[in-house]
Amino acid sequence: MNDPGLDGQIHDAASEARNTIGQLKSEDAGNEDTGTTNAAMQFQGRDKAQTMPTRWWYASTGFPLIAGTFGPLANACSICALVENWRIEVPPGGTEAHGIDIKDPRFLIVVNAVSLVFALVANLSLLLNMAKRLRFEIAQPITIIGFWSASVLLIGLISYASTSSFDAPNVQNQALTQAYYYGIFAAALYQVISYLMCITVWGAYRGAYGKEFDLTVAQRTLMLQTISFLVYLLLGAVIYSRIEGWRYLDTVYFMDYTLLTVGVGDYSPATHLGRSLLFPFAVGGIITIGLVVSSIRSLVLERGAEKLSARMTEKTRRRVVKQIATAEKQKQTKLSTKPVFHLDENTAKGLIANPVDDHVGELERRKTEFEAMREVQDMAAREQKWMSLVVSTLAFALMWFIGALVFFRTERKQGWTYFDALYFSYTSILTIGYGDLYPTSNSGKPFFVFWSLLAVPTLTILVSSMGDTVVKGVKDATIWLGEISFLPSTEGSTRDKLKVGAYRATLGKFRSGGPEGNDQEKADYEEEQDEEWANFKQLHPGLAKIFEPADRKKVDHRNHAILDRLAEAWASTEEEEGKEPRTKQDQRIRAEHHYRHLLISQIPKLYDDTKLTTPKKYSFAEWSFYLRLIGEDESDSSLHRRARPKPKGHPHNQEKHAADHGPPQPKPPSSGQREETSHTKLKWSWIGPYSPLMEDKDEAEWILERLFQRLDESLATQKRDFERSLNDVDNLTEPGLPGSGEKQS
Repeated sequence: MNDPGLDGQIHDAASEARNTIGQLKSEDAGNEDTGTTNAAMQFQGRDKAQTMPTRWWYASTGFPLIAGTFGPLANACSICALVENWRIEVPPGGTEAHGIDIKDPRFLIVVNAVSLVFALVANLSLLLNMAKRLRFEIAQPITIIGFWSASVLLIGLISYASTSSFDAPNVQNQALTQAYYYGIFAAALYQVISYLMCITVWGAYRGAYGKEFDLTVAQRTLMLQTISFLVYLLLGAVIYSRIEGWRYLDTVYFMDYTLLTVGVGDYSPATHLGRSLLFPFAVGGIITIGLVVSSIRSLVLERGAEKLSARMTEKTRRRVVKQIATAEKQKQTKLSTKPVFHLDENTAKGLIANPVDDHVGELERRKTEFEAMREVQDMAAREQKWMSLVVSTLAFALMWFIGALVFFRTERKQGWTYFDALYFSYTSILTIGYGDLYPTSNSGKPFFVFWSLLAVPTLTILVSSMGDTVVKGVKDATIWLGEISFLPSTEGSTRDKLKVGAYRATLGKFRSGGPEGNDQEKADYEEEQDEEWANFKQLHPGLAKIFEPADRKKVDHRNHAILDRLAEAWASTEEEEGKEPRTKQDQRIRAEHHYRHLLISQIPKLYDDTKLTTPKKYSFAEWSFYLRLIGEDESDSSLHRRARPKPKGHPHNQEKHAADHGPPQPKPPSSGQREETSHTKLKWSWIGPYSPLMEDKDEAEWILERLFQRLDESLATQKRDFERSLNDVDNLTEPGLPGSGEKQS
């Protein structure tokens, strides 16, 4: 049975959907080959991501983004170092704020300008490389040499300005201006960026990653957003310095704490025009800084968290596999076995069970492996969330305490104590800005600008990290307290309220004891427990969501839905097939048609799942169903293996004999009546390195791509069979005619 005109439409739809999936996860697109069913190609992306050390991710992605973010900031500091003189004369009894400019030597201005040109060219080269407008081999030498040369020139000027040779003659009381300190910040940033990019180039030529930056759209635009914000700040400073009559670098300081909403308060517009312009200017600046902070958050919390989560999942999985192997040995030697890395007791027992001695079926063993892998994912996710919180908290503390130390040193003439500096830093980093303390020295103001541009995004990252941990805990505690006090329904009985108290005291683990009778009594008891739990959920939905028992969460509520899918798909063809006599060829064709119908019916549902904000996690029953569609049978032990720890001294981060085992490979139904495919079935384990749950892709995307591959293979086989049939017809001629192969009578 052929589907006229359907082959091309399905193939086009498959290609379009695959392209869409590739856009959803662009970092995986380079590792996918949509025209092959080779096992190594299907798992190349995940294996490379797992075995790549974290340091190479920093070199390939983190360092270029740091350069793209801090390069424009260093250029802004260079501009600030160029626009004003580096020396002032402090009048008797006055402060640095009342200093009189001393003109700089001509060579200092020229060298400073040349340094800025080098840095601008380097930044432009990096920007074009990130935008894929300039090749890596050309852009990176320009970037590295440009930033390093700019740094060396500035370091030379700073060194000269720090000596007595730079002192103006016949001037008693001299001081260095804010421009000098901006030059120090620029030189330091140029130097760091040049060395970071050297590491990036070294890793690329070493073959650790490609020579193209693997960045998302948000990450690629981070550099442009940073440039936009800094241009906005510097141009605003030009305007306000003219309107208010301030020094330019003092105006930069004013612009900084205004756009960051710190509001220190020592500078404020006094003219009517200045105050009027503040309305649109502040809104535009806050929107611009919001875009920059959002991109930084995307970099640190999304991409960085994704990488950290993958590494933690892999490490947790290895620890579990190692402890399983140890528990199996202890069981064989009849020693007491230790718990397997915080796994559920029943799951741990199932993992170390012997299929023969313990009479454990393959399907049950595979389900136990699947549940263990889910627990590994949950443990790694919790660890990753708290690790992100710890790191962001340490970053915040570092910015706070180190910033306070610097302000304590720069504002000694004001008589600040370290506690005063801590107080000022804290109110500034939280954007409170009382205005009772503020820096007045020429070194304190530039440092405040530089420090605040780092500190405020750091606080944003900290608050975001708290969202899934501390804030979530407070939110859950609020629901908890509400539902055990005045939020529960007034129809709740005293018994229900006591149950709520038991759940509250035992964190949802309270379960009344069950009967010790026969299986029927236990089944009746479980049914009663299910009914009581349903009533409890209806009365206290928020509390039930928080404290649902772990064993109840594992109950598969989708089995009936899966069976309904199969029944509905089968019923659509069963009636028609029963009306006609069946030959073996007819049965095979109908089986092929039904198989394609199943594939096509599941693709829209999976495609909808890929659009979910929170990636969907499928149950074991759903995975079994989809694996059957792509040619895998969870009850067939010949397709599976038990995970084993990595042997000592092994050169690669793979399981023992990993080269001989791999991912599930799709095979079409009734494969004995088709042409054999060229690839070989490879064995795998749910808690092994080639498990589908260890993929970089979301589960829906992984399954969807395999279903498309199976659909392509099925249509290709049908096409070959159809062409073979046409050839057979063309070769037939009527007996007795010329060309029939018989002699004429």
